[in-house]
Amino acid sequence: MYFAALLARTEDGWEASDTELDNVETLSDLADLAREAAPDEDTVLVLIEQEDGWFGVVRVDGEDDPRIYVSDAAAAARSSYGEILLTDELLGREPGVGGPDLDALDLDGTEDGEPDDDSTGEDGASDTGSTDSVPHGPVGDALVLDDLGVSAKDLRSLSGDALGEIAEVLGAAEVLETVR
Repeated sequence: MYFAALLARTEDGWEASDTELDNVETLSDLADLAREAAPDEDTVLVLIEQEDGWFGVVRVDGEDDPRIYVSDAAAAARSSYGEILLTDELLGREPGVGGPDLDALDLDGTEDGEPDDDSTGEDGASDTGSTDSVPHGPVGDALVLDDLGVSAKDLRSLSGDALGEIAEVLGAAEVLETVR
């Protein structure tokens, strides 16, 4: 189960809206969607989570490049939404060089983090190699929310309802809950 929402900071506080990512194919598309939600080029956060699997935060401040944090890159790499966030730059790769072809991933319903029975060997390790160059664990800008009250240490330690905990610190828990 996925959840995606936009939190736009305004003069009056945070405004939340749920968002459909079905037509979003690239990080640039996602940033454009966020910018459309921001009056006066204010800060917009795109919050994405897969229940108990991973979460991502994309921060867009006006026309600046988006800042991204993903809690578990390997889990996100198995997700159609995660592949939007896992750019070569974020993963520290040269564009188009090495790493899995995220467009060719077999998203056969195992994207919830459960391995496909055919993809594990006798030792339980993955035989597919599709996420070998994608690190297990967090990637991206852990300071993405630091000025908003969520330190890098706090961000890395989040689990469970991570987006709810982030919204609580931001003072946006109630508006986020209205779109859940």
